[in-house]
Amino acid sequence: MAEIDILMPRMGESVFEGTIIKWFKEPGEMIEEEETLLEVATDKVDTELPSPYGGKLVSLLAKEGDVVEVGKPIARIETDQVANIATPAPSTPKSEPTPDLSPVIVPESEPIIQQANISEPTPVQNGTPSKDRFYSPLVLNIARKENLAIAQLENIIGTGQNGRVTKKDILGFVKQLQNGNGSTPSSTSTPQKSTTFEEKKSKNHVLATRSLSGSDEIIEMDRMRKVIAERMLESKRTSAHVTSWVEANVTNIVKWRSKWKKHFIEKEDTVLTYTPIFIHAIVRAIKDYPLINASVEGDQIHVKKDINIGLAVALPNGNLIVPVIKAADQLNIIGLTKQVNILAKKARNNELTPDDLSGGTYTVSNMGSFGNVMGTPIIVQPQIAIMALGAVRKKPAVIETPDGDTIGIRNMMMLSHTYDHRIVDGALGGMFVRRVADFLEKFDPDTPV
Repeated sequence: MAEIDILMPRMGESVFEGTIIKWFKEPGEMIEEEETLLEVATDKVDTELPSPYGGKLVSLLAKEGDVVEVGKPIARIETDQVANIATPAPSTPKSEPTPDLSPVIVPESEPIIQQANISEPTPVQNGTPSKDRFYSPLVLNIARKENLAIAQLENIIGTGQNGRVTKKDILGFVKQLQNGNGSTPSSTSTPQKSTTFEEKKSKNHVLATRSLSGSDEIIEMDRMRKVIAERMLESKRTSAHVTSWVEANVTNIVKWRSKWKKHFIEKEDTVLTYTPIFIHAIVRAIKDYPLINASVEGDQIHVKKDINIGLAVALPNGNLIVPVIKAADQLNIIGLTKQVNILAKKARNNELTPDDLSGGTYTVSNMGSFGNVMGTPIIVQPQIAIMALGAVRKKPAVIETPDGDTIGIRNMMMLSHTYDHRIVDGALGGMFVRRVADFLEKFDPDTPV
């Protein structure tokens, strides 16, 4: 028998830590290989993790509510599966001692700066207090290397979960300092924490709600709703949102779906909806305008070769989640239909994995499923565009014929294309949504299945 550590696994790209929500086993209990050990939450999804080994759970190295970096030990298990465990190579001793990167939380009563008049800002050192705000070991290490003062660290606006400072936040602040745009603590007065517009608005809102009558219901936001709220604000702060609308005649698509929807259920054992047909047109338009399928990183535009379509899905509890159809350009309408239905079912049953939510390059939101005519969706960062699909409705329309124009009843829908004006100008944004509408209007109703 041997004791080994179970490490926090990587749960998708750009996921570097997870919050332990619940342990399903206690120390001393036996667990089988692949049996559920714990539930972990990231900023993308909540998921249950199985034990990689079978044996006796010796100890838990992290508590419920702890935030643990990927690769760090979270539990220790006693097992006889030694043959399947790779022995790590011994690490080479370093000439310099490893710094203590453990975060420190200090009570409000403990002063951080002893004097108001100081000649130099106090740099962040090992064990330096940081009030009651949590900083990850990575952020503290960067602060020490850049010799940032405590007050500077506290003034950084965090874009991570619950307002936490991320690596991107602190590196951006360092870049501002190097360019001469960052603020430093005053040498003659006690540094004051800056207040953002959003924080001021939030404070005003809280003060207003304190005087609510007893007949009002106050609902505490759950963790997922808080993450969604922060992501929406982050996107608005990051991207210059502009929306273009186009109305499309989708009568041919309605006729085609009516013809084949029964066949789909009988032959393909799946429901045929409008969404995969619309996604197919969007993918074709992306091939014509590849710059739409990009992301922004600093001053660089990264145009993606893969076309991975995120599909906004409403959960039964009202929250929103965006699973991703990978390699959507490699799928026909049948393949897209199956993928859409699979992901929607997994979302409703809370079975989505981190991989299901990662890698999106362009997002689609079907607002028409709720009877909405149009909308102005918010871009999913770091993407640069998103399209909202409106409801398909019968409307009177002008029909051009060789004998003159007439009025007829047609199935019409609105397409709302929201894009980041830092990268996408109105011409490109407008041409793209017009191209999608053209593909939809020219859809052949005799297309075979």
